Amino acid sequence: MSKARAKKIKLLLLDVDGVMTDGTIYFVPSSGAPGSSEDMVEVKGFNAHDGASFSLARLGGIKTGIITKRTSETVRLRARDLKIEHVYQGVANKLTAFREILQKENLKPEEAAFVGDDIIDLPVMRNCGLAFAVANAREDVKDEAHVITDHRGGEGAVRDAVEYILKAQGSLARCIDAYLSDHTPTEDKHQ
Repeated sequence: MSKARAKKIKLLLLDVDGVMTDGTIYFVPSSGAPGSSEDMVEVKGFNAHDGASFSLARLGGIKTGIITKRTSETVRLRARDLKIEHVYQGVANKLTAFREILQKENLKPEEAAFVGDDIIDLPVMRNCGLAFAVANAREDVKDEAHVITDHRGGEGAVRDAVEYILKAQGSLARCIDAYLSDHTPTEDKHQ
């Protein structure tokens, strides 16, 4: 049943903390004035396997986006680096953002997948076509997911979701070949 759902997916949306990261948030002191919002910098770690999955999704014709409650410059920079089409930060009501993205893309809910890890993600997971929970998600979230990733958040879970969708759509091998040809230098014909 979840493979049939995956065949319809044209948009993959993700939570950030606990999905694209392991959920750990580091606060590093900065040179800002003490007591101001600029006296610390938020730092997060991202997995390179997950990063490559955004290229694979793009090659498969799947658009991507993030919907997260926190606001972070680190996330903004990572999203720009990965060419993520929809970036919604500081969002307490993720379902409203989900519906707005669907409207912008002219898609139906069943054409969107969402990857979550905590209860704030449940409203979107209940309304999308394919709901993923990362391996280390809260039990309530796993109970409502269509698919649970093999890997934990921040350790390749996004890659699991992308590969699951592309495999169901029969395009994973083609996307990997295209990715490799884009990232492999061609040999000089004159040698």
